[in-house]
Amino acid sequence: MDRIYFDNSATTRVDDRVLEAMVPYFLKEYGNPSSLHSFGREASNAMEAAREQVAKAIGAQPRDVIFTSGGTESDNLALQGAAYAYAAKGKHIITSAVEHHAVVHTCQFLEKQGFKVTYLPVDSEGVVSPENLKSAMTKETTLVSIMAANNEIGSIQPLKELADITHEGGAIFHTDAVQAITKMPMDVNKLNVDLMALSAHKFHGPKGVGALYLRKGVKLRPIVYGGGHERGLRSSTENVPGIVGMGKAIELGMQEMEENLSLIHI
Repeated sequence: MDRIYFDNSATTRVDDRVLEAMVPYFLKEYGNPSSLHSFGREASNAMEAAREQVAKAIGAQPRDVIFTSGGTESDNLALQGAAYAYAAKGKHIITSAVEHHAVVHTCQFLEKQGFKVTYLPVDSEGVVSPENLKSAMTKETTLVSIMAANNEIGSIQPLKELADITHEGGAIFHTDAVQAITKMPMDVNKLNVDLMALSAHKFHGPKGVGALYLRKGVKLRPIVYGGGHERGLRSSTENVPGIVGMGKAIELGMQEMEENLSLIHI
């Protein structure tokens, strides 16, 4: 009997076109993108092309896209990186009670390191109240993290309003957009977000690769040290096939989203 898959919020099948784009970087163009020889340059060029694809999908500049191993690492880099980078200013973080474990467990870890975390409640539809956020802000608040769309019930948060309140209070705003990207417009400038986490396997890309958008001027402390890859923020030889796959998948996903939106507006 044929099986039917209904769990795309957990992971998606890799698109055939994505796999096709990845294969050469396993077998033929397999160089280290940090190497100076032609193999390395080919890999580096492919990686930068993918960085442009990801940046275009979220309205960002390519240099502001940091490749990671997935949404969990992106959330950890954003939360830990910002918390420590701005600790001298204050040690108060605000998030919601319905975040993904990648955010909740990181916040719990930071609490053990001396940070204070406020977990905002949600209403009956799973939405954070902007007024509650405004009331929770203090002079010590440096970071607010609210997901774009919930992975269990699909609640969509009012990110622009929440980000504006955050900035008025002098803090930076992070969103886990893993479940939202390619399903709804996620322009970082229109939403006014400073940090945005993405994961390729949620939109028919490969597992084990993700990205973090980092607005120019926002500071992060690395959580992985080594060769200084990804602007010194994520050391480790980059997963070139995965990154190429992520670039192709997000490009295809955005095309499909735009086609669907155009049908809605007919």
